[in-house]
Amino acid sequence: MKVAAPFVVEEGGASVEAIPDPGFRISYHIAFDHPAIGAQSFDLLVTRESFRTEIAPARTFGFLKDVPELRRRGLALGGSFSNALVLDDEKLVNGPLRFPDEFVRHKVLDLIGDLFLLGVPVRGHFTARKAGHALHIRAVRYLLDHPECREYVD
Repeated sequence: MKVAAPFVVEEGGASVEAIPDPGFRISYHIAFDHPAIGAQSFDLLVTRESFRTEIAPARTFGFLKDVPELRRRGLALGGSFSNALVLDDEKLVNGPLRFPDEFVRHKVLDLIGDLFLLGVPVRGHFTARKAGHALHIRAVRYLLDHPECREYVD
């Protein structure tokens, strides 16, 4: 599938935009009010090799203060200090980072995974700002619900 016409989904200052592109490109921008994260941006033409070396190693991240509530709700049960970055109010509790911008790279990984819900490889340039899974899924739904924005190709 390729993006045939530009579109954007937005909510509360966050957005996911898609425009036609001959490849599969993701630009991602995050901004967290946390000294270990701050503002980060990352742009990548996604290929098998760039995914393997630049994105796949990026770990998810979360805040230590949220762990009890997540566990109470039956979430993050497989999370540990070895497979996730954990932050307290001031710093990264476990490190070192695999990349200086590992936080935004993991958000790229999240978006790639959510776009795979389309069920076919996709071509287009996706730009996300302060987004998360819910907005990624809205972009997937938008693409599926608006045939004028997509085209299936061999």
